Amino acid sequence: MPFAPALDFVFEIRAEVAAPLHIGHGDGERTVFIPITGGSVDGPRLRGTVLPGGGDWNSTRGEVSELEARYLIRAEDGAVIDIVNRGYYRPDPGSADQFDGELRVAEAGHYFRTSPVFRTDAPAHRWLAGTVFVGLARTEGEQVIAIRVYALR
Repeated sequence: MPFAPALDFVFEIRAEVAAPLHIGHGDGERTVFIPITGGSVDGPRLRGTVLPGGGDWNSTRGEVSELEARYLIRAEDGAVIDIVNRGYYRPDPGSADQFDGELRVAEAGHYFRTSPVFRTDAPAHRWLAGTVFVGLARTEGEQVIAIRVYALR
């Protein structure tokens, strides 16, 4: 049997965001900063809150936005976890809604994917720092970005 990688759902991040702040325009590029004001983390492998104070530096060239978000999560047990979440958003007219069971995890017409990397020295959460993750992101209104996080096995 040929090998095929598999993904396991581990948690969902619901980052609350404020209005974007204009940074500048370069040659064919627009850059903004989107403040992260809070949020939640919930799933079978991690629960906690998104701490205010982080943000997403977003550079758009043409229709493709390159994302680089950095923020902190406080787990239920009090451990602080650093996350750097890089990815891309672009229109994808041919794509359909994608579902994980009954939950829509990706919106038709949009490619919105991330690759989060975590740092912590908390023993209960060290698995985060040694695992490859994929995030399927979607907007929920204007103030929430939901990222369904899967571990690659």
